Amino acid sequence: MKKSVLTRYRVLAYVTAVLLVLLTVGVIGKRVLGLDGFDGFVSVIGIAHGWLYVLYLIFAFDLGSKMKMPVGRQLWVLLAGTVPTAAFFVERRVTREAEPLLAKDADTTPATA
Repeated sequence: MKKSVLTRYRVLAYVTAVLLVLLTVGVIGKRVLGLDGFDGFVSVIGIAHGWLYVLYLIFAFDLGSKMKMPVGRQLWVLLAGTVPTAAFFVERRVTREAEPLLAKDADTTPATA
């Protein structure tokens, strides 16, 4: 497994998580508190989160398949982008599990002369 697979997953996990937290705050401001001016904010953040979540799904599935994750665990990783702040915790755990695999691949890769 290449380090770039983990890196792109981590970037999208953080971006998706931050956008979801912002979207949650926006929806609370708009619907619960009835504050004016949140309509545009919620629309823009919602669209951005939706499109980037699709990329997150692709990258998380790619990482999970290369790590040979069990199906249940991979589903949890995929759904982490829909629960506010969950992606932060899931990303950290997945990274801890993936780093030994990266080190093992680096040790077994023959040096080219």
